[in-house]
Amino acid sequence: MAKQKTVYTCTECGGGSPKWQGQCPHCSAWNTLVETLAEAAATNRFSAVAGSGRLQRLAEISPREESRVATGIEEFDRVLGGGLVAGGVVLIGGDPGIGKSTLLLQALAQLAGRQSALYVSGEESGEQVALRARRLQLEVGGLQLLTEIHLEKILAALAEHKPRIAVIDSIQTLYSDALQSAPGSVAQVRECAAQLTRYAKQAGTCIVFVGHVTKEGALAGPRVLEHIVDTVLYFEGDPNSSFRLVRAVKNRFGAVNELGVFAMTDKGLRGVSNPSALFLSHHEQQVAGSCVLVTQEGTRPLLVEIQALVDEAHSPSPRRLSVGLEQNRLAMLLAVLHRHAGIACFDQDVFVNAVGGVRINEPAADLAVLLAIVSSLRNRPLPQKLIAFGEVGLAGEIRPAPRGQERLKEAAKLGFTHALIPKANAPKQPIRGIEVIALERVEQAVDKMRELQ
Repeated sequence: MAKQKTVYTCTECGGGSPKWQGQCPHCSAWNTLVETLAEAAATNRFSAVAGSGRLQRLAEISPREESRVATGIEEFDRVLGGGLVAGGVVLIGGDPGIGKSTLLLQALAQLAGRQSALYVSGEESGEQVALRARRLQLEVGGLQLLTEIHLEKILAALAEHKPRIAVIDSIQTLYSDALQSAPGSVAQVRECAAQLTRYAKQAGTCIVFVGHVTKEGALAGPRVLEHIVDTVLYFEGDPNSSFRLVRAVKNRFGAVNELGVFAMTDKGLRGVSNPSALFLSHHEQQVAGSCVLVTQEGTRPLLVEIQALVDEAHSPSPRRLSVGLEQNRLAMLLAVLHRHAGIACFDQDVFVNAVGGVRINEPAADLAVLLAIVSSLRNRPLPQKLIAFGEVGLAGEIRPAPRGQERLKEAAKLGFTHALIPKANAPKQPIRGIEVIALERVEQAVDKMRELQ
């Protein structure tokens, strides 16, 4: 029997190579080539997704507003940009057991009464899905279920029943007869996703893929999978905690970096209407090393408590550890604090944490981190109703943050009375209930902090 020919395919870009090498010759990524079976060349398997190739003048094209289908779960609709779009393809990924299938089953159960919906399960039997629906006490009378991993049979069922919304759980379990490789391989995932995406665009069906993630937390399969779909959502959160975050990192029909906050209960996932309460600790008395930050997640301002612990180092190399914040930025902020404010931490261990398991990526957290570090170092607490935000530059200047007015209004609504912010974010009209202290330099922030203490 002739040995089947193999090729090495890049998990990042999908490019092929006849032999293994450390670096992909197409995208230059390291250690991403995996061995797969060589597929026979096929013709006319793909057709245009976006429409005909007729030349058009861009100015003559009149765009139309995409009609959205609300899922009935407010936090999920927020992340999607208002709801599901006809013909849109959504990819949602997250750690095993974090709640992907639970959230989608809840959404389909609510949609099934208004729209035709189909749940395709490739990982669980029909009895397992029914048991979950019973445990969550969902009304699933109008929801159709298909337990299948054969792509051609799934496409035939979609063409026959023409559902408005379909969920594929999960894309890594499907296989196509056009390929010889096993389900979950790079070629199978890419082919199945492309075929289903083409069907969604032609039929106007909204399709939601559930995707596996790697041990590093990235979506498994070729990176081209994220380029094919219209929306990419990530489930975040500590499995030991009851709170879950759903973040949009790509959305062709809405804003990116939107955040949905859920609480896992015995009845499934429930949206949290006031997520700022999750990330704020309620101390009976003021504690040193704590500062409240107003961060911006998409269009939503969130109040997050930043905690810092500065302690004497017992080794020649002091530790610098941050949870929920960028660690390299912490080292930079400590250097700025020493150079421009004269506060040295070279003989201290510094630990910084964002309460509640949230990850903060924006530089507007710099000022709150610095204030928390100085508070812990001096063992003097900040005022309990104080908030701060602002980016700190290497020259010691405090740079403005986007949407400063919305941040201040959110803080005032939650009862905060003082705000340390960049001068460029100072409001022209005073905001009722909150005193704004505008700052230009890091040393000014340290002096104002001393006055407030």
